[in-house]
Amino acid sequence: MTDIEHEFPGYNDKNKEFQKAKAYLLQSSTATGLNVYDHLSRVLGKILDERPDNVVDIFEDISKDCKRTKFTSDVDTIQDKVDRSTEVALAQIQRKLFTRVGEDGEEEVAQDEDVETPLPNLMELCFFFEQAAIGLNREEVVRIWLAMKNLVDNHPLQHVRFWGKILGTEQNYYVAEVEYREGDEEEDEEEEAKEAKEEDKDIDKDAGEEGEDEETEEDDIPKPDFKSPPVVPKEENRTGTNKKTYFVCNDPGKPWVKLPVVSPNQISAARQIKKYFTGRLDAPVVSYPPFPGNEANYLRAQIARISAGTHISPSGFYQFDEEEEEEEEGEGGRDHFVENIDFEGIPVRELADPSLSNWVHHVQHILPQGRCSWWNPVQKAEEDFEEDEEEEEREEPDEPEPEVGPPLLTPIAEDEEVGGMPAWTPTLSSQLISQFSVAVMHSNLWPGAHAFAIDKKFENIYIGYGHKYKPENYTPPNPPPIQEEFPSGPEITEADDPTPEEEAALRAAQQEAAEAEEMEEPEGDDDEDD
Repeated sequence: MTDIEHEFPGYNDKNKEFQKAKAYLLQSSTATGLNVYDHLSRVLGKILDERPDNVVDIFEDISKDCKRTKFTSDVDTIQDKVDRSTEVALAQIQRKLFTRVGEDGEEEVAQDEDVETPLPNLMELCFFFEQAAIGLNREEVVRIWLAMKNLVDNHPLQHVRFWGKILGTEQNYYVAEVEYREGDEEEDEEEEAKEAKEEDKDIDKDAGEEGEDEETEEDDIPKPDFKSPPVVPKEENRTGTNKKTYFVCNDPGKPWVKLPVVSPNQISAARQIKKYFTGRLDAPVVSYPPFPGNEANYLRAQIARISAGTHISPSGFYQFDEEEEEEEEGEGGRDHFVENIDFEGIPVRELADPSLSNWVHHVQHILPQGRCSWWNPVQKAEEDFEEDEEEEEREEPDEPEPEVGPPLLTPIAEDEEVGGMPAWTPTLSSQLISQFSVAVMHSNLWPGAHAFAIDKKFENIYIGYGHKYKPENYTPPNPPPIQEEFPSGPEITEADDPTPEEEAALRAAQQEAAEAEEMEEPEGDDDEDD
């Protein structure tokens, strides 16, 4: 026995009981994770610190206050999670634009490289557009340039330019116009070709199933002779409306998305509708006439239309290659030009002249068919010839007149007027200091399209909703007239029922005819016997 046990008999038993009691008080609750021992310690500590009067009367309130300070809710996340503002969320997305991820996955500070790059000098272009109060703020332009740099690092591009910004109801689209290096776009073309083949197979399967269903039907139902017109094929990559490739993103720092190629039927449908963009590429386009595709296809069609109507350059900056022979007009005319090395620039005063004779279009015009080069719908492929030999001979349709549009490098002075005013409005960025001013062109046909030129520099930009101006309010086209199911003829035309007198007269006539035939039959037999 120890000295303590001699002086205090039963000390060990009391010590054990105390340890058990303390262990019991330290048991945590399964609901809140708190225990009685810590809670009483906090309550007694608060009482000793504050020393209120009548502690016994307010002991329960003090206990509730201590519990309230440790309360955490699983439903209400106001105290657990900070609601980030849109600026903070966007800053976290754009943070990666200012850093470079190394091979080890660690962030590295971007360093300048003396390497040729297809990136444009956006800050210089921003400065010139600022002279005419056009464009975006400088902070936004820096972020766009960094986003385009990210695009160049991830794709084998030969040329990149900032096309513009299309405004949407939910989000906006930043559009980059690019050109792949020769040979590097073959993989994308093969993928698109495979997708097109799969679509054709699905169409053929559906047509085959419909044919089988028609064969199983035994009802003598008249079949229409109508044949749908041939589908106008889309132009190949690097030609016509698909000469350029476009990437879009909703904010600088978010991933770039490549837009699909555009087809003539999409351009024709886009000309008949007017829809605001939502900012979601997968959003459906609900309209009449129905649009063949989603918002990504509609956006691509509008970009093609805007580029064809608003991309202009000073006269003489581009020229046709003299080595190439001029193509025939029926084949669509020339579609290629080169930069004029000897171009010395046009004075700003002449560029801002209201005659508009010193500006030309350098993007091909889109024909009513939806293509830049006309396609003859009457021409037949080799497979069609084999099918036609088996079918009955039919009259060949008349040869349609080919559609012809203005050729490349046509002066903008020849553009049609818009609501009684010219298609373009020329201005100077400053009338006070004209020697340092910039010539600016504003499109009246596509509000939001602008161009500037000074010395040997020029650029085009579009910032708007992607809609064409019309003097009158937009009205959807009328639905087509109701077609007749079958042609009117004696086989399907209803007739009045005969009266009893008419039926009796018909029966009498039939009986007389039968008797006359019976009288003639014996005479014929006698002749044969003779």
